[in-house]
Amino acid sequence: MSGSSLEDKNAVIPGAGHAAPPPVEAATTHRADRSGLRDKAELLRALHVPGAPLVLPNAWDVGSARAVVEAGFPVVATASNAIAAALGHDDGEGAPIGDMMFVARRIAASVAVPVTVDAEAGYGMAPEELVQLLVGIGAAGCNIEDSDHVNGGLVDVDVRAAYLARMREAAGRIGVPLVVNARIDSFFPTSPLPGDRRRADAIRRAGAYLAAGADCVFPAGAGPEDLRAIVAEAGGPVNAGLALGRGSLDELRAIGVARVSVGPQLYRGALDHLRTALRPLLQEVSEP
Repeated sequence: MSGSSLEDKNAVIPGAGHAAPPPVEAATTHRADRSGLRDKAELLRALHVPGAPLVLPNAWDVGSARAVVEAGFPVVATASNAIAAALGHDDGEGAPIGDMMFVARRIAASVAVPVTVDAEAGYGMAPEELVQLLVGIGAAGCNIEDSDHVNGGLVDVDVRAAYLARMREAAGRIGVPLVVNARIDSFFPTSPLPGDRRRADAIRRAGAYLAAGADCVFPAGAGPEDLRAIVAEAGGPVNAGLALGRGSLDELRAIGVARVSVGPQLYRGALDHLRTALRPLLQEVSEP
């Protein structure tokens, strides 16, 4: 990363423009540790099986990550939306990258299973710097989206594909086969595309991203029919979102997705539980 790392927590992370959190123990993954991280990345990749998807309950801190592992899930995924909210920031790269990666690094250090980190749109970093950062904090994989948080809309498909290709090359040079899940935001409310063009755009992006070296594509917000079309045309593993309490994991299996995630829903559910628990306590405090 241009000569700097998260070892110096007071340094500015390249391309980010944000100061990192106060000093803590070193976050760099040394060469001696990379064989273990390589094994985790290979395991993570192997768990992407169409029709028998890897299910990822997204975590936002060490406690939630440990709960995911204790429940029996083989991988922890972070949720940038939830981490940013817990830190008091908006999603969409509204939080300083140093803060976001500090939390991700603590999660990766706290569990023995592979951890895949939501890296949003890359924080304006060069792909080589981003890969080095992710490997340095102990990530076996990452999620990277094609929303343009600076100019709005979506990053051009060829520009994003080239970025992913450079990420793949950088991971190869480092010797850790980082599992890259390329999120496709064609169906997002912020997408500038009209509804009748979104499926075709998502299919085009899926093919380009997989050809560039992504391991999986994630057409976030796609409905069942759109997912079926993308799975049929993409030529590689597809990630789907699951609406807890409303969506059907069986339906996603039948469609043939290889990965399922829940985003910030567990974080929001935990907050709802906290609010519910606080009401009777406040009532007792208020009563004479």
